[in-house]
Amino acid sequence: MIITRTPFRISFFGGGTDFPAWYRENGGAVLSTTIDKYCYVSLRKLPPFFDYKHKTVFFSKQEAFNEIDEIQHPAVRETYRFMDVQDGLVMQHDGDLPSHSGLGSSSAFTVGLLHALYALRGKMVSKKRLALEAIHIEQEMIGEAVGSQDQMASAFGGLNRINFSAHNSIEVKPFIITAEKSAHLQNSLMLFFTGFARFAVEIEKDKLQQLDNNKHVLSLMHSIVDAAAEILDGPVSKYDDFGALLHESWLLKKRLSKKVSTDAIDDIYARGMNSGALGGKILGAGGGGFILFFVRPEDRERLRQGLDPLLHVPFRFDALGSQIIYFTEE
Repeated sequence: MIITRTPFRISFFGGGTDFPAWYRENGGAVLSTTIDKYCYVSLRKLPPFFDYKHKTVFFSKQEAFNEIDEIQHPAVRETYRFMDVQDGLVMQHDGDLPSHSGLGSSSAFTVGLLHALYALRGKMVSKKRLALEAIHIEQEMIGEAVGSQDQMASAFGGLNRINFSAHNSIEVKPFIITAEKSAHLQNSLMLFFTGFARFAVEIEKDKLQQLDNNKHVLSLMHSIVDAAAEILDGPVSKYDDFGALLHESWLLKKRLSKKVSTDAIDDIYARGMNSGALGGKILGAGGGGFILFFVRPEDRERLRQGLDPLLHVPFRFDALGSQIIYFTEE
């Protein structure tokens, strides 16, 4: 039996420039971090006593199948197909946070399932291979309108600048900051659940359809990554500028599609800014899920009270990426 633990991510800047349709012509970059909220995938061989070959369990939902083509979940079906799974398997998924919430949970699952399938075969592959194969499965085999940052973030873990080359290469560059800076950055970030999920694919499709009209906006979003990196490299006393950049980036992100925000989200954002936040953004595609705010540490309680009754989700940074946390021979 194998159990993998794969982190969710928070994307600060550059989201949208990680789509192949954009970066293969223009290049792209994102600044993101993984957090201590995880997707768990357990995998074991199914004993030959049942009238089905494959069983999947997602939270409380169970399904049993005989053929890979019958598997309903697209990531499970296509990952099994990619790995040419022959043995009967029981796959169980669980997570610390709900799906469709803007934290890269779908890609974390694909990376974690790939990791578990390789481990079940006694193979340990590189983080980059896990990420690139997850990208291939999601973009080419499933045909989803997804970018290329979430898979890299979940596989590698940590605070990273991820560069996307016009030559179709992807480079993960760990962003090294002191323990003091890391602690200050973490203490300046607060995550809240808006109370409603959304289906990112529909929003991302709308963004892709308007790609030609948003070239200037995406170029600005790319350049903000450089500005954010300079802030993190500088003194802690200047870190408030990181919040101001988040605000600027959020305004740009809203220009990519009318579906990115809603009246309810705009209201939450305004309440946050009126309660001490220096900037923030809806994570992921937009439309709902989790909202992140940057706030001075001394104003954290003021912001929490100002956004009551939204659920505040404390978190810390993760530095390890996808991990095998349990292995036993059957």
